[in-house]
Amino acid sequence: MTAGRFDVVIVGAGPAGIFAALELSKTPGLRIAILDKGRDIDQRHCPIREGSPECRHCKPCAILDGWGGAGAFSDGKLTLSPAVGGHLAEILGEGQAAALIQETDDVYRTFGAPDTIHGTYTDEIELLDKRASLAGLRFISVPIRHMGTEHCVDIMRRMRDALLERGVVIRMRTPVKEVLTENGKVVAIRTETDELITAETIILAPGREGASWLEATAHTLNLTLARNPVDLGLRIEVPAAVLQPITDLVYESKFVYYSKAFDDRIRTFCMCPYGEVSTEFAGDVMTVNGHSFADHRTANTNFALLVSKSFTEPFDDPIAYGKSIARLANLLSGGIMVQRLGDLESGRRSTHERLSRSVITPTLPSAIPGDLNLVLPYRYVANILEMLHALDQIAPGVASRHTLLYGVEVKFYSNRLKLTRDLETEVTNLFACGDGAGVTRGLIQASAAGMVAARAIRNRLAVNAVA
Repeated sequence: MTAGRFDVVIVGAGPAGIFAALELSKTPGLRIAILDKGRDIDQRHCPIREGSPECRHCKPCAILDGWGGAGAFSDGKLTLSPAVGGHLAEILGEGQAAALIQETDDVYRTFGAPDTIHGTYTDEIELLDKRASLAGLRFISVPIRHMGTEHCVDIMRRMRDALLERGVVIRMRTPVKEVLTENGKVVAIRTETDELITAETIILAPGREGASWLEATAHTLNLTLARNPVDLGLRIEVPAAVLQPITDLVYESKFVYYSKAFDDRIRTFCMCPYGEVSTEFAGDVMTVNGHSFADHRTANTNFALLVSKSFTEPFDDPIAYGKSIARLANLLSGGIMVQRLGDLESGRRSTHERLSRSVITPTLPSAIPGDLNLVLPYRYVANILEMLHALDQIAPGVASRHTLLYGVEVKFYSNRLKLTRDLETEVTNLFACGDGAGVTRGLIQASAAGMVAARAIRNRLAVNAVA
């Protein structure tokens, strides 16, 4: 059954897909459709976020799938530097990537992002940089615009409404089964209900949750893939006062450390001042995350410490490795495990009684006390402990025995497709962008990547129209 013909079909309604549509819809008369397997933003209701004591394994997951993608329920950090969050500087050059990020940020502000920017360079930040160096840490200072979880949802909703007003067709709950080609050129997609939707060009922007689908599609189309590493570690929770001198300066601090024991790279990720520890699903495994609201605060700050690992022959499936560790944590705890740092270092498990003596009240009450030594390989534990004590030199209290560790946190960076500078695949008129394509790792660069693909398509369609 043929369901329609479009100039451009975008698979995925996350930031990359949304920004591609915003850019393309500036051209009057273009027939544009967005397809996504998830629900619209107003129908994305997660039982855990609404008070349920346990995950109901909704399909599709309301946190990761649907309008706005996983970014819709993030805490909405826009990292305004090409140095963090993806490979656009490598693809476009640092100058062009920086200019594009500025344009993307302007669009977010048009739809309601706040004016405040955190982390602009000052004398105090320079001093923090020097103190970090003395502790063996590399401090990366980048400007950040923080939207907040609740405002991020509103902004995504406004973008949806703007696209509908411009005539863009949006079809949610429409999973795509396959991409069809003829003579090396894309011609159509087929949905799970066997609808055939033809298109001059197609953008694949399924997001991180759709990475496995995109990998399978790439194999079917004989597209070249390169493995990205997997980042695996723990989410750390401390009293907000411990990190306040840093978060007041830069909001989200980014530190990199190379361990003495193994020379492995460990980094802070997704610091959430006055935030909450949260959960998310990666397929059939539960992992830990964090977020901050713009309009209300907790007494704690949380952040991740992640160890980056790549694999070589004979093993070459980092996603399966990360999921196996997360699955073990789920098996031992029934979900997310939490442990006091003092208990981990003493070689004993945390219990409810021991947690009750902590000076920190967990913001994820569903987490089960346990022993993370039984979950993470020794190499990861040793790396994380080293970095915690290095951080303690610039923020005393980070390595307190009361510090809470939640496990595990895993970032599954998708296999990276071979793409041109315009983000076109080896199939003519088939483009790929965003986190699912392995090009980006966050809101701002995913959004900017959507604009790159859209501009290339718009120029090509204009040339074909003249011809």
